[in-house]
Amino acid sequence: QVRLVESGGGLVQAGGSLRLSCAASGRAFSDCAMGWFRQAPGKEREFVATINWSGGSTVYANSVKGRFTISRDNAENTVYLQMNSLKPEDTAVYFCAASRVGFATTTKLTFEYWGQGTQVTVSS
Repeated sequence: QVRLVESGGGLVQAGGSLRLSCAASGRAFSDCAMGWFRQAPGKEREFVATINWSGGSTVYANSVKGRFTISRDNAENTVYLQMNSLKPEDTAVYFCAASRVGFATTTKLTFEYWGQGTQVTVSS
């Protein structure tokens, strides 16, 4: 069992930066791949970034590639999403998720555990 709590969301102007954190509880964290997804009003939840169990492999959505960076600290049971050059279209609720498959995966269905989400709003 893995419990996830996101933090770090907020309101930022276009071009600004935010860093999201996801604190995990449970001994299984270091075995899990971790992912960030986002959901804008009226839209489906979409993949943003994922990182494998060791932190050695990452995958990004094309829409955030080069602007966002996912990382993890297994000693601290935490995964991060550094978001730079934010755009109004990045506005969404951001969710952290954990997958026991271990390798970096982009498929929502492979993630068994989800946080409650944190709101990110980018003003133009």
